[in-house]
Amino acid sequence: MKASNYFTLKEFQLNNNCPECYSNEGLQLTFKQRMTENIFFKAITSDTSNEMHCKNCNTTIYPVRWDDDIERVVAYHERAIVPKKSSWKLKPFGYVFIAIDILLFIVIALVMLGIIKL
Repeated sequence: MKASNYFTLKEFQLNNNCPECYSNEGLQLTFKQRMTENIFFKAITSDTSNEMHCKNCNTTIYPVRWDDDIERVVAYHERAIVPKKSSWKLKPFGYVFIAIDILLFIVIALVMLGIIKL
């Protein structure tokens, strides 16, 4: 089973007007990066996403509601963030699985070559 979740890269407080409540103090822009984890490995992917939330009216501001000023600020901050490098790491069960596969391959090869007779 594969589980994907996002972790926060950077959060910015914006001074733009909220499209819902028109307050200029509550907008928060959050950039996140995806991390995938299963029983064999843990990986950080290059997928990033952003979301905007207003703290005053407690609503999520979707890109459809952004005006030109908000789009320019988001584009500026997108260029400023540096995502973590894509990487993956094997878990102990992954190492065990690879070791068992290698041993099984060696046994099958030895049986096929006639060195081991069953």
